[in-house]
Amino acid sequence: MLAGSAVLAGIAAVRREGLPPRAAWPGIAGFGVLRFGVYMVALNRGEQLVDAGTASMIIGVGPVLVAVLAGLLLGEGFPRRMVAGIPVCCAGTALVGFAASGGGRAPWDGVLLCLLAAAGSAGSQICQKPALRHASVLQVTAFGCLAGTVLLLPFAGQFGRQVAAAPPGAVLGVLYLGVIPTALGFTTWTYALARSTAGQMAAATYAIPAVVIVLSWLLLDQVPVPLAWLGGAVCLAGIMIAGRTSARRSSRWPGRSGGPGSRLVS
Repeated sequence: MLAGSAVLAGIAAVRREGLPPRAAWPGIAGFGVLRFGVYMVALNRGEQLVDAGTASMIIGVGPVLVAVLAGLLLGEGFPRRMVAGIPVCCAGTALVGFAASGGGRAPWDGVLLCLLAAAGSAGSQICQKPALRHASVLQVTAFGCLAGTVLLLPFAGQFGRQVAAAPPGAVLGVLYLGVIPTALGFTTWTYALARSTAGQMAAATYAIPAVVIVLSWLLLDQVPVPLAWLGGAVCLAGIMIAGRTSARRSSRWPGRSGGPGSRLVS
């Protein structure tokens, strides 16, 4: 989080983004605390107690929560194809997780922590979307990252001791996680979220299990079992079903201005 905050703050300073408007701060703070605080801490602790496959199945609940909360709180409604596509995605995630876990049982404390992580992830996206109405993509991401970093300051003492004792490779790995998946990953995510609905973005995250299966096969020489391949294919099928909603709606509804030259909503 320190690495991600430093990179994003530097870019924001170079671009002279300035402070976000006051109306954006509640959403930015909620996004930072829930995503970079609750989600990351609960997930990391949960994965110390349950296997990765079980964790992926539980985290798969998160996008469903996003779609429901976005329909209720953000006025996105419940498009038929998205409602049909997300359960298909959930089924695919469950297949991938079941294949990775070997069907074993997981301790309840680990399960509850992963559920907390899923809820934190869903809540962060619901907070993030309204903030983008008032602030730029970079402002929301950078100041949200800073909010999460402040929340994690109680771990600073332990962090300092562990960094001093850690091998250089481990430190570089942590820096990579801060710069690429955190700074770059969440900036591109926020950019996409600003141009889509929270529900459709949530459905798109179900592509992750399929991508992980392919990358682990190509880069780590880990050959997934047939059930994992099937789960990845089901995830992609669900995304295709849910994604057709955006294509149809964008062809029917013009942009906010409604004028003849307005751009279509993507």
